[in-house]
Amino acid sequence: MLAVPTPARLAQRAEFYHQLAQLTDAGLTLHSALESQERRPPAHWLRGPAARLLGFLKEGGTFGEAVTAAGDWIPQFDAALLEAGEQSGQLPASFKLLAEHYQERSRLAREVLANLAYPVFLFHFFVLLTPFPQWFITGNTAAYLRTVGSALLPIYGIVIFLLIATNGQRGEFWRGILETISSRIPVLGPARRNLAVARLTAALHALMNAGVPIIRAWESAANASGSVRLKREIAKWRPELEAGRTPAELVAETSLFPDLFANTYKAGEISGTLDDSLVRMQRLYQERGVGQFRAIAEWLPKIIYLIIMFVIAWSILSFYIGYFGRIGDVLK
Repeated sequence: MLAVPTPARLAQRAEFYHQLAQLTDAGLTLHSALESQERRPPAHWLRGPAARLLGFLKEGGTFGEAVTAAGDWIPQFDAALLEAGEQSGQLPASFKLLAEHYQERSRLAREVLANLAYPVFLFHFFVLLTPFPQWFITGNTAAYLRTVGSALLPIYGIVIFLLIATNGQRGEFWRGILETISSRIPVLGPARRNLAVARLTAALHALMNAGVPIIRAWESAANASGSVRLKREIAKWRPELEAGRTPAELVAETSLFPDLFANTYKAGEISGTLDDSLVRMQRLYQERGVGQFRAIAEWLPKIIYLIIMFVIAWSILSFYIGYFGRIGDVLK
């Protein structure tokens, strides 16, 4: 089933993790915390996932195994942090980090949709109104609907296709294509990269603190980043890491990481302060990415609005040019 990450669903997922953080931090066992979520979840759709996680624990499985068995309901970023939290005994901290992550995503999504509401309304109004005079004169409803449909249906089709194609694990191919395209778009490309690096850094920090071997930690963190390009690049590192090369050397050789990240990681690796370096980089790239997406949320609707107004003005101008042209032909 396609689950679109609406602001409401993101906020509900954030509340789900927030409550788990509160309950486990207060001393309740994970089993008891999940029972509480199963009885009274933040949203009805979360009752099923909580029940599945709880059922797996009752059968004797670990929380990490339960998360893995949950499938697409738990994204790879969540799974990496939760696995690391369980292994390191810091599940409350992992729940809290995830709650903050989804709360921020919900706020951003809500801002984008709120800013886009008027341009989208204006576009639909324009599409519906443009052929209206012809329909009023001729009364040909079928022609009117064909004109409106030819403008709206392709756009709806593209949006639905992208939602389906990029949903879940099967969408990696399309996500890779979209990531390659968006990387060439000013502001959007750097914003996506910064947030991917922030997610990778957060997961890497948690996994390393949990004692996960460095090779596996990097591969899991790459999966958690949400970046197909990072995942594919880091998947190539295993032979070289096993041969004795360090992650800092490989990071410096790829253009997918910013220079600041490469230099800071190398300094942390050499000085033995990698833990502190990862924390600072996660905050830095999270703030940069969120700031850039806020700028997109603010300016994209304005650009769309200006484009729509230009098209409307051009349509009105073209109508009057044609109208007065026909009058001139009659008067000749």
